[in-house]
Amino acid sequence: MPLREIEDPPGAPWNRPLRGRFDTLTVESELLADNPLGDPARRPLYVYLPPGVEESGEYASIYVIQGFTGQADMWLNRFPFEPTMIERLDEMFATSESPPAVVVFVDAWTSYGGSQFINSSSTGRYMDYLCDEVVPFVDGRYPTAANRDNRGLTGKSSGGYGAMVVPMLRPGVFGGLASHAGDALFEACYAPDFPAVARSLRDDFDGSYDVFFEKFRAAEALDFDRFGKPFEVYGYAACYSPDEANPGKAILPFDIQTGRLVEDVWERWLAWDPVRMASRHGDALASMRRIYLDAGKADEWFLDLGATAFAKELDGLGVEYTLELFEGTHMGIQYRYPGAVAELARALSP
Repeated sequence: MPLREIEDPPGAPWNRPLRGRFDTLTVESELLADNPLGDPARRPLYVYLPPGVEESGEYASIYVIQGFTGQADMWLNRFPFEPTMIERLDEMFATSESPPAVVVFVDAWTSYGGSQFINSSSTGRYMDYLCDEVVPFVDGRYPTAANRDNRGLTGKSSGGYGAMVVPMLRPGVFGGLASHAGDALFEACYAPDFPAVARSLRDDFDGSYDVFFEKFRAAEALDFDRFGKPFEVYGYAACYSPDEANPGKAILPFDIQTGRLVEDVWERWLAWDPVRMASRHGDALASMRRIYLDAGKADEWFLDLGATAFAKELDGLGVEYTLELFEGTHMGIQYRYPGAVAELARALSP
């Protein structure tokens, strides 16, 4: 029999027909216009609605934010023998007892790798973009309960960091959070990389970030072993210790020749550590209707310890939460994301 074309999609493992609805939108931000890096103000915005959602209803909304170097279209990536994130959500809502919720995927990519979902004079106003532009847009277009008590934020790694920090700073917007291996306990997750970055810059980039970025931008492919750590650290510095006098530039928290901490800059970083922030935002954390934390016990950046340290701060504040430490590393934990969405949906549904 000769090969013939058919109209139906091929099905699994190439694609799994969704029972819900998945919208891929493009939005343009006033707040990101003219950002210091010249990054696009036009962004993708993805919205998933579970089966059975009615346009006249009011549902919880759960915002999903990505890890460092992530961008929205990566949620469509397929790992071997696994469903995509959207397919996982669709299966979860279709087969579990979770109440329906509108799930929103927000893009906060920058040319330094990410925004940490905070405002910075070196990257742009990404927290304001999320809270003051994306949330009202979604509430105006989709059947959401436009109330912080019905709105949650979740993410992994840098997204998990944003999921902890943004609700502390903007509790009027988000009433629940879920963090998968979010950046926390900065002396454990960040500081160990500083000497390695100083050595890498010395040996491979003439001891200069100018040379590093020249070679980084000229590279045909991202060699993470060569470029990864210096790129990450500078991206974080652009968020936590921006150079106010030179928008788009960062001040490093260590001496570039020795890796030794520069104490006053490091203190600027520590002020952004969720573990240190918790005691200053106890009322905001106490107002959360659900706090869910998890991390792999072998996380390469010790974010299991960061989650535990954040949980201990919540204990001291008398704030309820769930912490799950599981067998695993920082990678390959996407199977856990829908469970956190379900936790928030149950807690935040009207």
